[in-house]
Amino acid sequence: MSCAASRRMVGLIYSLIWSSCLLFSLGDDDFKREFLQMQAQLAILQQRVDSLEVENRRLQEEESEDRTPGIIPSDSTRPYTDIEDLQIAQDHAWIILCGALVFLMQLGFAFIEAGCCRAKNVQNILLKNLSDVCVGVLTFWVIGYALAYGGPYNESGIKTNRFIGTEHFLGLDFVEKHADGQIEPSYSALAWFFQSAFCAAASTIVSGGVAERMNYPAYLVFSIALCGFIYPMVVSWTWGYGFLADMNAVGYMDFAGSGIVHMTGGIGALVGAILAGPRLGRWEHPEEYVPHSLPFVVFGTFILWFGWYGFNCGSTLELHTAAKGFMAAQVAMNTTLAAATGALTVFGIRYILSRGKYDIGGLCNGILAGLVSITAGCGNVECGSAVLIAIIGGMLYQAASMLLLKLAVDDPIDAFAVHGVCGAWGTLAAAFFDEGAGMNSYHGWSGFACVHGEDGNCLKDANSQAILANLCEVIVILVWSGFWTAALFLPFKYMGWLRAIDDVQLKGFDQTKHHLPKAYVHDTQRDKVEIRQQEADEQRRAAEAEEREKAKKKKFVPIKR
Repeated sequence: MSCAASRRMVGLIYSLIWSSCLLFSLGDDDFKREFLQMQAQLAILQQRVDSLEVENRRLQEEESEDRTPGIIPSDSTRPYTDIEDLQIAQDHAWIILCGALVFLMQLGFAFIEAGCCRAKNVQNILLKNLSDVCVGVLTFWVIGYALAYGGPYNESGIKTNRFIGTEHFLGLDFVEKHADGQIEPSYSALAWFFQSAFCAAASTIVSGGVAERMNYPAYLVFSIALCGFIYPMVVSWTWGYGFLADMNAVGYMDFAGSGIVHMTGGIGALVGAILAGPRLGRWEHPEEYVPHSLPFVVFGTFILWFGWYGFNCGSTLELHTAAKGFMAAQVAMNTTLAAATGALTVFGIRYILSRGKYDIGGLCNGILAGLVSITAGCGNVECGSAVLIAIIGGMLYQAASMLLLKLAVDDPIDAFAVHGVCGAWGTLAAAFFDEGAGMNSYHGWSGFACVHGEDGNCLKDANSQAILANLCEVIVILVWSGFWTAALFLPFKYMGWLRAIDDVQLKGFDQTKHHLPKAYVHDTQRDKVEIRQQEADEQRRAAEAEEREKAKKKKFVPIKR
C-alpha cells in the first residue's frame, strides 16, 4: 500500500471514530474500552505510515545518487511513486520537444544552403540534406550511439576504458527484459532521440562547405562515416564521459556543443572544401556565384535561430527541478543576446568595409556566428559575458571569411568560418568567461554553484584547469575531424570520384543527375533570356577550357586576349 493510500485510510478511520463521539458519551463501559483500544491501534497505524514516508524519501534520494550520468537505467520493477511519475513524464516531454526543435534545424540548413548556391543545383543540395538525416539517424542507431554513450561505466560515472563505448549497438538493452516476460524501460530511448538530432546536424554542416561540386556517392560515404564513427568518438570523450571529462579536477566544459558538434562539422567542411577544390569558374567569374535566393537564406536563419533554443536549452537534459528551470531560462537569455549581438557586429563590419552598403547575408551569418559562439558557455556565463563572446565571435567569423577568400578556398556558405572558427572560440570562451568570481571560483557543469574541492570550499586554481581542458578539447577535435575527413576524401579524389566533371558543373547537378531537370518549373520571359545568356556563357567557358587542355598538350599556353 502506498503512503498516500495509507493516509487516506487513516483519515477515514478518524472520521468514523469522531462520528462515534456522541455514542461514547452515552455508552456503557464495554463500549468505552473498545473505543480506547481502537484509538491505540490508530496511533500505531499512524506511526507506521510516518515511518513508511521516511523510508520512501530515503530510497528516492539513494536512487537519485546512484544513477549513472549519460545512460540512466531503471533497475527495478517496483511501481513508480507519484513524484517519480511526474518527474519522468516532465523530463520526457521537455527533451522530446527540444529534440524536435533540433530536428527542425535541418529545414533551416536546407533553406540556407539552397539559397546561397545557384538555382541549377538546388535539388542536389536538398538531396544531401535529406540524406544526412535519413542515413545519419540509422547509422547512429546501428553503431554511433553505442560508441558515444555505451558503457560500461565505473562508480564515478566515467567510461571504464575512458575512450569508447561497447554497449547498446542497434539499440540493444534499451529496455530490460525480465524472466517473467515483463519489460523495464529506461531513459536510453529518450537520450538516443535527442542525441541523434545533434549527430545529423554535425553532418549537415559539412554539406554546405562542399556544395555544387562534390559527387553525391562520395559525400554519402562521408556522411555515414561521420555519423557512425567520427562524431560519436568525439562525443564519447566528452558528453559520453571519456578522458576529456576527467582529465583534471574539473574537466572540459561544452554545454551544448560549440566544439563537439559545430567545430567537428566545421573542420570537416574546411578539409572537404580544400580537397574538392573551387567550383568551376568561381574565381574567374565571381559575379555568377552570388546567392540565388536571399529570402531562402533569411528564412533558414530564422528557423535555425528558433531551433537553437532546443539545441541549447534542451541540453539541461531534464526539467523537473527549480535549478534546471532557472538554468534553462539563463541559457535561453544568453542564446538570444548572443544571436542579436553577433548579427549587428558582422553587419556593422561589412557596412564599413563596403562603404555604406547593406549586406543581409552578412547579417544572417552574424546571427549564426553569435549562436555558435555561445553554445558551449550558455550555461555557465553571465548575460554580459554572452554579449562580449558574441562580439568577438562575429569579428573572428568575418576575419576567417575574408582569409578563406584570400587563400582561394571555396566555402559557399562560410561553413568553416561560422562553425569551425566560432565553434573553437566558443569552446575556449566557456572557460575564459565562466561566471565564477575569480580564479578560485569556477562553476562549469555545477550550474549556479562553484566546483568544490575535498575541503568543501571552492576548488582552488579551477579556472586554469578548465582552460587547459577546453584547449585540449579544441586540439583533439581539430586533429581528429581533420585527419578522418582527409582520410576519407583523399582516396575518392585520387580515383576521380570526389569532384564532379566540368560538364556536370556547367549544366548543373539538377539537369544532369536528377529526374527533374530543374527545381523551379516556372520561368518568366526575363528568366528565359537570362537562361539563354547563361547557357551561352557556359558554352564559351567550356570552349575556353577545351582550348586550354589542347594548349597544355602542345606544351605552350596562348596569350589570352
